[in-house]
Amino acid sequence: MAVSKTKKVDFIKFLRVWCKEQSLKLPEHHKKIAKWLEDLFYSDNRRGLLLAFRSSGKSTIVGLFCSWLLYINPNLRILVVAADTILAKKMVRNIKRIVELHPLLEDIRPKKKQEWASGSFTIERSLALRDPSVMAVGLGANATGSRADVIICDDVEVPKNCDTYQKRFDLREKLTELNFILVPKGLQIYIGTPHTLDTIYKV
Repeated sequence: MAVSKTKKVDFIKFLRVWCKEQSLKLPEHHKKIAKWLEDLFYSDNRRGLLLAFRSSGKSTIVGLFCSWLLYINPNLRILVVAADTILAKKMVRNIKRIVELHPLLEDIRPKKKQEWASGSFTIERSLALRDPSVMAVGLGANATGSRADVIICDDVEVPKNCDTYQKRFDLREKLTELNFILVPKGLQIYIGTPHTLDTIYKV
């Protein structure tokens, strides 16, 4: 698929290029998720909730979406939050791999990978920013000194942290701290699967 590198492509085309490179199929529900994510990014609504069945590939699509955001604006700072650091790093490793391999991301790959770790990495960008391009944190980790333009809450609700009222209360309290990290007009997306009737994902 011939794609111009000078003109930015939309997310669905970015996704199609990746699928072709990786010899992957693009299921219909992934196209719907991709359209929803791009529409959310360009809308005035800066909060999103993506709920999907287990093994639906939602985290994979969101990882590609984060890579596309860096393609659109290399100066963005993305924070990935999960129930624990191991889960958050899994998403960040996925994003890093896409940056390394996607043919449209060649220009943002750093010439010297000084900040290229499993839990955070920094791409080629024009601004001198203190925070990395993408960083992983687990809930409860001290990240209040950080700033993010985009926060991805990936599976912040898991069976071990939501099986009692007190745990759910504590979880909600921890998540409110993200308000001090997200910049004004920043984008925050929750993705996950409910694990209890009184899920934090209730709206």
